[in-house]
Amino acid sequence: MPPLALTLKEQLKGGRQAVISAYQQDGKAEKLLASLRQNVDAALIRAWQEYRLPTSAALVAVGGYGRGELFPHSDVDVLILLEGAPDAAMKQKLEELVQLFWDIGLEIGHSIRTVDECLTESAADITVQTSLLEARLITGNRKLFQFLQERHTAALNPQAFFQAKTLELRQRHVKYEDTPYSLEPNCKESPGGLRDLQVILWVAKAAGLGDSWRKLAERGLITPTEARQLSQKERAFKDIRIRLHIHTGRREDRLVFDVQTPIAEALGFETTETRRASEYLMQRYYWAAKAVTQLNTIMLQNIEAQLFPRAGTPQPVNERFNEINGLIDIAHDDTFEASPSAMLEVFLLLAQRPDLNGMTARTLRALWHARLHIDGKFRRDPVNRALFLQIIQAPRGITHALRGMNQTSVLGRYLPNFRRIVGQMQHDLFHVYTVDQHILMVVRNVRRFTMTEHAHEYPFCSQLMANFAQPWLLYIAALFHDIAKGRGGDHSELGKADARRFCTDHNLSKEDTDLVVFLVEHHLTMSQVAQKQDLSDPDVIRSFAAVVRDERHLTALYLLTVADIRGTSPKVWNAWKGKLLEDLYRMTLRVLGGEDHSADRELRNRQTEALRSLRLYGLPENAHARLWQQLDVAYFLRHDAADIAWQTRSFFDKIDSPVPVVKARLAPIGEGIQVAVYVKDQPDLFARICSYFDRKNFSILDAKIHTTRHGYALDSFLVTEPAFANSYRDIISLVEHELTRLLDDRADLPPPVKGRLSRLSRTFPVTPTVDLRPDERGQYYLLSVSANDRNGLLYSIANVLAKYRINLHTAKIMTLGERVEDVFLVDGPVLNNARSQIQLETELLEALRV
Repeated sequence: MPPLALTLKEQLKGGRQAVISAYQQDGKAEKLLASLRQNVDAALIRAWQEYRLPTSAALVAVGGYGRGELFPHSDVDVLILLEGAPDAAMKQKLEELVQLFWDIGLEIGHSIRTVDECLTESAADITVQTSLLEARLITGNRKLFQFLQERHTAALNPQAFFQAKTLELRQRHVKYEDTPYSLEPNCKESPGGLRDLQVILWVAKAAGLGDSWRKLAERGLITPTEARQLSQKERAFKDIRIRLHIHTGRREDRLVFDVQTPIAEALGFETTETRRASEYLMQRYYWAAKAVTQLNTIMLQNIEAQLFPRAGTPQPVNERFNEINGLIDIAHDDTFEASPSAMLEVFLLLAQRPDLNGMTARTLRALWHARLHIDGKFRRDPVNRALFLQIIQAPRGITHALRGMNQTSVLGRYLPNFRRIVGQMQHDLFHVYTVDQHILMVVRNVRRFTMTEHAHEYPFCSQLMANFAQPWLLYIAALFHDIAKGRGGDHSELGKADARRFCTDHNLSKEDTDLVVFLVEHHLTMSQVAQKQDLSDPDVIRSFAAVVRDERHLTALYLLTVADIRGTSPKVWNAWKGKLLEDLYRMTLRVLGGEDHSADRELRNRQTEALRSLRLYGLPENAHARLWQQLDVAYFLRHDAADIAWQTRSFFDKIDSPVPVVKARLAPIGEGIQVAVYVKDQPDLFARICSYFDRKNFSILDAKIHTTRHGYALDSFLVTEPAFANSYRDIISLVEHELTRLLDDRADLPPPVKGRLSRLSRTFPVTPTVDLRPDERGQYYLLSVSANDRNGLLYSIANVLAKYRINLHTAKIMTLGERVEDVFLVDGPVLNNARSQIQLETELLEALRV
């Protein structure tokens, strides 16, 4: 490496370390950004001078570097500006200069252009146009640089630039799911992040309105208070981005789970008994991003009004509001101060009037500042309580209104306990939204059950909702079901008290209050019964029926449960969970209707229905008899009639088959495939089948294990994999062929492979648990396990069970995002010995660990 390169490299490195050390002492973000920029400027100027480039050329900083800010691992973008096209010697010299920039350790982004070439590129590419807007001369010919600026300004069309940048902003927001509440936000690119602030300054500068928050305040586009708020948020985001770069040692702008805790601790947040340090950091981040999103909307509307003046005559809506160009506008600047109730009324009007598309910037700004007047007196006012209930009871626009109220902080001010969970993360590995966003998603899901345009999504839920009086009670329950998250203790119990207080304050009847309180208290009960208990046991159904008491409570709980599970994450809900919940609903409804839900009655019903189905396939009248004689009551109670009919058709003529028989079909629920295995029983059969599914990367959703009276295993599995939908016919044939061959070979079981945990699971590990206890009758044992999900987990469990000769009867496999909670119904001689039980549990815990 040439001596100059070595010198400059050492100079850059030493200067950079000194700047970062100073920052780690004083924490001044702006100072670090300016100092890093000056450090690089000095190296570039020295290199430019050493290469004796023509006095007619100029070295120009563009992009963020041109803005005068340089983050620790950001690219250094430069433009080498020439008077005319370079000759061969000049090209050679410039190539050597750029190579030197790389040699001294800079992540350089460079372009070599004349003024005309810059303007041509700028006209074709909005990104180039934006980077030239922030151009700054480092060294060289000042006149040439000024000529470029003049030509660029003259060629810039502020209106076209505004439209292009706002379109770009919308596309970026869509890419980041239109929310600042991502659990791993990009502090630069996500909605409400640094880029949103930069967009405002770019379009304002292009329009000649100013290039700083102070100048925009002087022009009246924002208030001095808003300018201060924006400056504070910008500094906070810059601070986080700097720390991300320093901590990771690379250009990392995402607050990924791995770094949230160290960044939080560096910023002074501490872990408490109820919350992690990272949760405090992220809540502050979301609050700041929400404020930026709100102010961004106000600012862009104001700049748009300056660039695209629209004449509109205000049309009175009432004494407090007008309609102008399809937006609702306050009639007077002090509308919200003079009539505080108007802060709720504006959202009611938006819900009631489909012709109103939103609020004017003036209204948004006034609401943003007036929200602080929502206090105890406001909340106690009967007028405001009535208005809030009217919003909840509105025939349309409820979700939109609540989201708008949350965005403007009106909802959190009116419901103080809701404010506590705004931006609060949930580290349970299956919620992918913050608590407030999850709650609003659940409200949206319940609302959709009432809307004909969404009836195709969940027809049964839509049918039930159509006959449900006062669906708005479900919206209130949805608002409160998780409102007590993060307080410590049982959030269902704490939320129940909040819900009761709300209902009492808003004069709901005792009957309506009791329903809302019941739903909040039991919002997890139905999913736990459906997914963890044996629905073939009449006692389970009777016990659940005693909890819900009547059809109205059952229907309300069912609707809320479906909406809640769907609102956790797009990955958590599946058709199998839907079937379990619907089966539990229908069986409970029959018990509530007075039907005797006894094992004998259920047995007769299922056999009758299965025989009716078999007749449709033209089987001889007694074709089922020999097989059914080998099956006990438990088999018929654990399978529904359709499955009994299918398995009977598959195996009625193979009762004493000397070879394994495997049949598969597309699952009737429309998701995944059902696999039925009929083979002479063997001790490690479940483990052997699991090893096959594990090798194929199939997920087992459900398993029913049965041994016939003459010693054959009749096991059925529901398995899924994303590719099934495209090629299930081929997969069915493959499974039938390969699994038959595997069971016939009886080769030794392969050792379990401990699959890798996902990054999320590594950051938030679940402490593995094993719980083994007799069921209520003392006939079987319930084995419950929970752990982080990973490939090979179920096979590892099955391997341990096979080793201890544990007989498996049913397996309920519940995957909640990155977490598994599986329940097995088992028995075996080993379980009657306390010491052997402890050994089994110890080995299972070891198998669950990674």
